[in-house]
Amino acid sequence: MIAGLASLGLPGLSGFAAEMTIFFGSFQHTDTFHRVLTIMATTSIVVTAVYILRVVAKLLFGEVQDEHHRSLTDASWEERLSTATLILAVAAIGCFPNFFINIISSSFEPVVKALQAALPML
Repeated sequence: MIAGLASLGLPGLSGFAAEMTIFFGSFQHTDTFHRVLTIMATTSIVVTAVYILRVVAKLLFGEVQDEHHRSLTDASWEERLSTATLILAVAAIGCFPNFFINIISSSFEPVVKALQAALPML
C-alpha cells in the first residue's frame, strides 16, 4: 500500500519529490510546447491515481479470489524488517530529496550539457 501511495506522488514519499522536480523543470519553459506536455503529464497523474487507488482497494478490501490465501500466516520478523526498511527508504527520499538530488546531479550534469548541445530546441 505504501508503494502505491508513493507512486501516486503523495507528499512525504519518494514519488512526490520526483513529480515536483519534473513539474518545476517543465514550468521553467514558457513556450506552448512545454506547457502542453506539462498538462498532458498532469492528466496522466490523475489517471494513474485512479488506477492505483482502485488496485489498492481491490487488494485490501476485495473478496479473496484464491482460497489458498486464507491459510497464509502473518509475516515473519525478517519479512517485517525488510518491509520496514523499504518503507523508511521511501519516506527518507520523500522527506530529504535534496540529499539524493545533490548526489545524482553531479554525475548527471555532463549528460544534460551533451543533450543540450546536441538538441538545442530542448
